[in-house]
Amino acid sequence: MRSVAEHQQVVAELIRAPAPVRIPVGAAERLVLAADVIAPLNLPVFDNSAMDGYAVRYQDVAGASPADPVVLPVTEDIPAGRTDELILEPGTAHRIMTGAPIPAAASAVVPVEATDGGTETVTITQAATAGQHVRSAGEDVRAGDTVLTAGTRLNAPALGLAAALGLEELTVRPRLRVVIASTGSELVPSGTPLRPGQIYESNAVMLAAAVQEAGADAVVAPTVADDVGQFLSVLEEFGAQADLVITTGGVSAGAYEVVKDALSDAGVTFVSVAMQPGKPQGAGHVNGVPVLTLPGNPVSALVSFEVFVREPLRAAMGLAPARARHEAILTDAISAPSGKRQFRRGCWDADAGTVTAVGPPASHHLRWLAVSNCLLDIPEDVTELAAGTRVDVWNLT
Repeated sequence: MRSVAEHQQVVAELIRAPAPVRIPVGAAERLVLAADVIAPLNLPVFDNSAMDGYAVRYQDVAGASPADPVVLPVTEDIPAGRTDELILEPGTAHRIMTGAPIPAAASAVVPVEATDGGTETVTITQAATAGQHVRSAGEDVRAGDTVLTAGTRLNAPALGLAAALGLEELTVRPRLRVVIASTGSELVPSGTPLRPGQIYESNAVMLAAAVQEAGADAVVAPTVADDVGQFLSVLEEFGAQADLVITTGGVSAGAYEVVKDALSDAGVTFVSVAMQPGKPQGAGHVNGVPVLTLPGNPVSALVSFEVFVREPLRAAMGLAPARARHEAILTDAISAPSGKRQFRRGCWDADAGTVTAVGPPASHHLRWLAVSNCLLDIPEDVTELAAGTRVDVWNLT
């Protein structure tokens, strides 16, 4: 029987990072940079005004005050976006808007609030200093600066910076495309009237959400009946463009184990892992595509994803671990099976530093997983835990 740690290593080696890609800046949100971003130009690109007001030579208004205002002729009007080159003559002013280029020879901007707002002449009642309200070219970014480093997860400000630098594309670690195939002749889609012996399919919906939450793209294949030919057909169709295929169901020791029957001789190794829930597992490559086979019981499927898949999936996309693992004090005594590493559903109280196991350990009790915010990680050599015991906890949020 394989240990949890051994199977974690197998899965980590199976899920590999795809080659970096170049994509448009606007499509790169939440992706991870695969290469440094070097500024191709200065920011600001040119000296520009930080205020609506008047561009002046500061010496011309050095003595201005309400009691002794300075009056200057206004010889130009400079809105943002004006592209011709202007020169400010001594003893004159240019009316200027925020973001507009500073004319040559101008050394300050007087805010409109310190003037009478004139358009032909302007009365200035406040002295100016050199560089006042002028945004200098390159004061934010210098051409040649490394502004974003490889490994940065791209958020809104980072994308805004890339766009401000005029970059059209970025080199990133792509999202993995994960195909999810749920198997079982008893499964029907939601909204379909149930017949005797049928249940609603939930694993694909649940795992697709988990995959997307981890940062990858999820593709849900049609639910497959217990038919090897149908399963292989779906796998061939959907696996061709996948970075990873995850199946659920059909991996135990029963008479209708479609996944095991189809893939045992196709490159997937099926094992028993010393854990509860989630004992039957499989991993390998089919036609060069990594395939992970998870148990069909919903709790087993999601616990398996959390224990084996989430972090290697994130690592392949350059993402750091997202789920904290820590200790908490057990509020009530619980028991666990000998020889199996048990993952119990639980509710962690961050303020109190305590954790309470919720619901029975059976792998079909999805309700209790839905109201849990953590998993209690109980070692295989522990069978009894008293209230007050410190236990390892894996956050689920």
